[in-house]
Amino acid sequence: MAGKIQFCFKRYEKKYMLTPDQLAKMLAGINGHMRADEFGRYTICNIYYDTDDFQLIRASLEKPVYKEKLRMRSYGVPGSRDEVFVELKKKYDSVVYKRRTVMKTADAVSYIHDGAVLGREDQICREIDWFMHSYHPKPKVFIAYDRTAFAGLDNPDLRLTFDTNLRWRDRDLDLRAGDYGEPLLASDQILMEIKIPGTTPVWLAHLLSEIGAFPTSFSKYGTCYTQNILSGRRAEPAGREVRPCA
Repeated sequence: MAGKIQFCFKRYEKKYMLTPDQLAKMLAGINGHMRADEFGRYTICNIYYDTDDFQLIRASLEKPVYKEKLRMRSYGVPGSRDEVFVELKKKYDSVVYKRRTVMKTADAVSYIHDGAVLGREDQICREIDWFMHSYHPKPKVFIAYDRTAFAGLDNPDLRLTFDTNLRWRDRDLDLRAGDYGEPLLASDQILMEIKIPGTTPVWLAHLLSEIGAFPTSFSKYGTCYTQNILSGRRAEPAGREVRPCA
Protein backbone atom coordinates (compact mmCIF):
# COMPACT_ATOMS: atom_id res chain seq x y z
CA MET A 1 0.00 0.00 0.00
CA ALA A 2 1.18 3.48 -0.75
CA GLY A 3 1.74 6.16 1.82
CA LYS A 4 3.90 6.62 4.88
CA ILE A 5 5.12 3.32 6.30
CA GLN A 6 5.34 2.84 10.06
CA PHE A 7 7.87 0.26 11.18
CA CYS A 8 7.48 0.27 14.97
CA PHE A 9 4.30 0.27 17.05
CA LYS A 10 3.63 0.40 20.77
CA ARG A 11 -0.04 0.42 21.72
CA TYR A 12 -2.95 -1.25 23.42
CA GLU A 13 -5.25 -3.38 21.28
CA LYS A 14 -8.76 -4.35 22.38
CA LYS A 15 -10.94 -6.72 20.37
CA TYR A 16 -14.71 -6.96 20.11
CA MET A 17 -16.95 -9.38 18.21
CA LEU A 18 -19.85 -7.44 16.70
CA THR A 19 -23.14 -8.37 15.06
CA PRO A 20 -24.22 -6.57 11.87
CA ASP A 21 -26.64 -4.46 13.96
CA GLN A 22 -23.88 -3.46 16.39
CA LEU A 23 -21.63 -2.61 13.45
CA ALA A 24 -24.25 -0.28 11.99
CA LYS A 25 -24.66 1.48 15.34
CA MET A 26 -20.90 1.68 15.79
CA LEU A 27 -20.39 3.30 12.38
CA ALA A 28 -23.13 5.82 13.12
CA GLY A 29 -21.65 6.58 16.55
CA ILE A 30 -18.11 7.30 15.36
CA ASN A 31 -19.34 9.82 12.78
CA GLY A 32 -17.88 13.19 13.71
CA HIS A 33 -15.12 11.61 15.78
CA MET A 34 -13.27 9.51 13.20
CA ARG A 35 -12.56 9.49 9.49
CA ALA A 36 -12.35 6.54 7.12
CA ASP A 37 -8.88 5.29 6.22
CA GLU A 38 -7.61 6.74 2.93
CA PHE A 39 -7.31 3.21 1.49
CA GLY A 40 -10.99 2.37 2.01
CA ARG A 41 -11.74 -1.36 2.14
CA TYR A 42 -8.78 -3.64 1.50
CA THR A 43 -7.65 -7.24 1.94
CA ILE A 44 -4.88 -8.23 4.34
CA CYS A 45 -3.06 -11.51 3.72
CA ASN A 46 -0.81 -13.18 6.30
CA ILE A 47 1.45 -16.20 6.59
CA TYR A 48 2.00 -17.24 10.22
CA TYR A 49 5.16 -19.09 11.19
CA ASP A 50 5.70 -21.55 14.01
CA THR A 51 7.82 -24.49 15.08
CA ASP A 52 7.07 -28.02 13.85
CA ASP A 53 5.13 -28.73 17.05
CA PHE A 54 3.35 -25.32 17.13
CA GLN A 55 5.27 -24.22 20.21
CA LEU A 56 4.58 -20.51 19.71
CA ILE A 57 0.81 -20.65 19.41
CA ARG A 58 0.49 -23.25 22.16
CA ALA A 59 2.42 -20.97 24.49
CA SER A 60 0.36 -17.96 23.40
CA LEU A 61 -2.92 -19.71 24.18
CA GLU A 62 -1.78 -20.16 27.77
CA LYS A 63 -1.96 -16.35 28.07
CA PRO A 64 1.56 -15.71 29.39
CA VAL A 65 2.77 -12.25 30.42
CA TYR A 66 5.01 -12.20 27.33
CA LYS A 67 4.40 -13.76 23.92
CA GLU A 68 5.61 -13.25 20.38
CA LYS A 69 4.83 -14.30 16.83
CA LEU A 70 6.31 -13.96 13.34
CA ARG A 71 4.27 -13.35 10.19
CA MET A 72 4.61 -12.16 6.63
CA ARG A 73 1.92 -9.68 5.57
CA SER A 74 0.74 -8.16 2.32
CA TYR A 75 -2.06 -5.82 1.33
CA GLY A 76 -3.73 -7.70 -1.49
CA VAL A 77 -2.11 -10.59 -3.34
CA PRO A 78 1.50 -9.64 -4.17
CA GLY A 79 3.65 -10.54 -7.11
CA SER A 80 7.27 -11.58 -6.62
CA ARG A 81 8.54 -8.02 -7.00
CA ASP A 82 5.85 -6.38 -4.86
CA GLU A 83 6.67 -5.40 -1.29
CA VAL A 84 5.53 -7.30 1.79
CA PHE A 85 6.11 -6.85 5.51
CA VAL A 86 7.98 -9.27 7.71
CA GLU A 87 6.71 -8.61 11.23
CA LEU A 88 7.56 -9.54 14.78
CA LYS A 89 4.57 -8.97 17.03
CA LYS A 90 5.15 -9.09 20.78
CA LYS A 91 2.82 -8.58 23.71
CA TYR A 92 4.02 -7.84 27.21
CA ASP A 93 1.77 -6.98 30.14
CA SER A 94 -1.14 -6.09 27.80
CA VAL A 95 0.98 -3.75 25.63
CA VAL A 96 1.47 -4.72 21.98
CA TYR A 97 4.82 -4.06 20.29
CA LYS A 98 5.14 -4.57 16.55
CA ARG A 99 8.43 -4.40 14.67
CA ARG A 100 8.48 -4.86 10.93
CA THR A 101 10.62 -4.47 7.86
CA VAL A 102 9.68 -4.32 4.20
CA MET A 103 11.15 -6.34 1.34
CA LYS A 104 10.27 -7.83 -2.02
CA THR A 105 8.07 -10.92 -1.78
CA ALA A 106 10.62 -13.16 -3.47
CA ASP A 107 13.36 -11.95 -1.10
CA ALA A 108 11.14 -12.46 1.95
CA VAL A 109 10.34 -16.04 0.91
CA SER A 110 14.01 -16.79 0.29
CA TYR A 111 14.88 -15.36 3.69
CA ILE A 112 12.21 -16.98 5.87
CA HIS A 113 11.40 -20.17 3.95
CA ASP A 114 14.81 -20.99 2.53
CA GLY A 115 17.20 -19.45 5.07
CA ALA A 116 18.86 -17.01 2.68
CA VAL A 117 21.09 -14.40 4.30
CA LEU A 118 19.26 -11.09 4.50
CA GLY A 119 22.36 -8.91 4.46
CA ARG A 120 20.95 -6.07 6.55
CA GLU A 121 22.33 -4.65 9.75
CA ASP A 122 19.44 -2.62 11.19
CA GLN A 123 17.98 -3.39 14.63
CA ILE A 124 14.67 -4.80 13.41
CA CYS A 125 16.36 -7.26 11.07
CA ARG A 126 18.68 -8.35 13.89
CA GLU A 127 15.63 -9.07 16.04
CA ILE A 128 14.05 -11.12 13.24
CA ASP A 129 17.33 -12.98 12.73
CA TRP A 130 17.44 -13.81 16.45
CA PHE A 131 13.87 -15.11 16.29
CA MET A 132 14.67 -17.23 13.23
CA HIS A 133 17.76 -18.76 14.83
CA SER A 134 15.94 -19.39 18.11
CA TYR A 135 12.81 -21.09 16.78
CA HIS A 136 13.60 -22.21 13.20
CA PRO A 137 9.99 -21.37 12.24
CA LYS A 138 8.15 -22.85 9.27
CA PRO A 139 5.09 -21.50 7.40
CA LYS A 140 2.05 -23.02 9.11
CA VAL A 141 -1.13 -21.20 8.10
CA PHE A 142 -2.44 -18.51 5.77
CA ILE A 143 -5.10 -16.13 7.12
CA ALA A 144 -6.76 -13.33 5.16
CA TYR A 145 -9.58 -10.89 5.86
CA ASP A 146 -11.21 -7.81 4.39
CA ARG A 147 -10.67 -4.67 6.48
CA THR A 148 -12.20 -1.23 6.79
CA ALA A 149 -10.29 1.17 9.03
CA PHE A 150 -10.90 4.52 10.70
CA ALA A 151 -8.61 7.04 12.41
CA GLY A 152 -9.46 9.63 15.07
CA LEU A 153 -9.97 13.22 13.96
CA ASP A 154 -8.48 14.68 17.15
CA ASN A 155 -6.07 11.80 17.74
CA PRO A 156 -4.89 10.07 14.53
CA ASP A 157 -3.17 7.41 16.66
CA LEU A 158 -6.62 6.15 17.65
CA ARG A 159 -7.52 3.45 15.13
CA LEU A 160 -10.65 1.35 14.68
CA THR A 161 -10.58 -1.59 12.29
CA PHE A 162 -13.43 -3.85 11.18
CA ASP A 163 -12.50 -7.25 9.75
CA THR A 164 -14.89 -9.47 7.83
CA ASN A 165 -14.70 -12.64 5.73
CA LEU A 166 -11.89 -14.14 7.82
CA ARG A 167 -10.53 -17.15 5.96
CA TRP A 168 -7.69 -19.64 6.31
CA ARG A 169 -5.79 -22.40 4.59
CA ASP A 170 -2.92 -24.70 5.53
CA ARG A 171 -1.69 -25.36 1.99
CA ASP A 172 -0.20 -23.10 -0.72
CA LEU A 173 1.55 -21.17 2.04
CA ASP A 174 2.80 -18.40 -0.18
CA LEU A 175 1.20 -14.95 -0.34
CA ARG A 176 1.50 -15.06 -4.13
CA ALA A 177 -0.82 -18.08 -4.30
CA GLY A 178 -4.00 -16.01 -3.86
CA ASP A 179 -6.28 -14.82 -1.07
CA TYR A 180 -8.67 -17.80 -1.02
CA GLY A 181 -9.42 -19.87 2.06
CA GLU A 182 -12.10 -21.52 4.15
CA PRO A 183 -14.21 -19.44 6.59
CA LEU A 184 -12.74 -18.91 10.03
CA LEU A 185 -15.82 -17.19 11.50
CA ALA A 186 -19.52 -17.14 10.72
CA SER A 187 -20.47 -14.65 8.03
CA ASP A 188 -22.41 -12.46 10.51
CA GLN A 189 -19.44 -12.03 12.87
CA ILE A 190 -17.40 -8.83 12.56
CA LEU A 191 -14.12 -8.46 14.41
CA MET A 192 -13.51 -4.92 15.62
CA GLU A 193 -10.18 -3.81 17.06
CA ILE A 194 -9.43 -0.61 18.92
CA LYS A 195 -5.77 0.35 18.67
CA ILE A 196 -4.55 3.22 20.82
CA PRO A 197 -1.34 4.27 22.63
CA GLY A 198 -3.19 5.22 25.81
CA THR A 199 -6.65 5.13 27.34
CA THR A 200 -9.91 4.86 25.41
CA PRO A 201 -11.63 8.26 24.89
CA VAL A 202 -14.73 8.84 27.02
CA TRP A 203 -17.00 9.21 23.98
CA LEU A 204 -15.85 5.86 22.62
CA ALA A 205 -16.27 4.11 25.96
CA HIS A 206 -19.84 5.43 26.16
CA LEU A 207 -20.56 4.29 22.60
CA LEU A 208 -19.31 0.77 23.32
CA SER A 209 -21.54 0.62 26.38
CA GLU A 210 -24.56 1.88 24.44
CA ILE A 211 -24.31 -0.78 21.75
CA GLY A 212 -23.49 -3.56 24.24
CA ALA A 213 -19.99 -4.31 22.91
CA PHE A 214 -17.60 -5.94 25.35
CA PRO A 215 -13.90 -6.80 24.99
CA THR A 216 -13.11 -10.37 24.02
CA SER A 217 -9.96 -12.44 23.89
CA PHE A 218 -9.56 -13.44 20.25
CA SER A 219 -6.57 -14.48 18.19
CA LYS A 220 -6.97 -15.19 14.47
CA TYR A 221 -4.10 -17.66 14.45
CA GLY A 222 -5.11 -19.07 17.84
CA THR A 223 -8.68 -19.65 16.68
CA CYS A 224 -7.46 -21.29 13.50
CA TYR A 225 -5.19 -23.57 15.52
CA THR A 226 -7.79 -24.64 18.11
CA GLN A 227 -10.73 -25.03 15.71
CA ASN A 228 -8.96 -26.53 12.73
CA ILE A 229 -5.30 -27.47 12.99
CA LEU A 230 -5.50 -29.08 16.43
CA SER A 231 -8.42 -31.27 15.33
CA GLY A 232 -6.59 -32.30 12.17
CA ARG A 233 -8.98 -30.49 9.83
CA ARG A 234 -7.43 -29.51 6.51
CA ALA A 235 -8.41 -26.67 4.23
CA GLU A 236 -9.79 -27.94 0.95
CA PRO A 237 -7.93 -27.10 -2.25
CA ALA A 238 -9.43 -24.12 -4.02
CA GLY A 239 -9.87 -23.47 -7.69
CA ARG A 240 -9.92 -19.71 -7.42
CA GLU A 241 -7.95 -17.58 -9.79
CA VAL A 242 -4.81 -15.98 -8.42
CA ARG A 243 -5.03 -12.19 -8.70
CA PRO A 244 -1.61 -10.65 -8.07
CA CYS A 245 -1.25 -6.94 -7.42
CA ALA A 246 -0.17 -4.84 -10.38
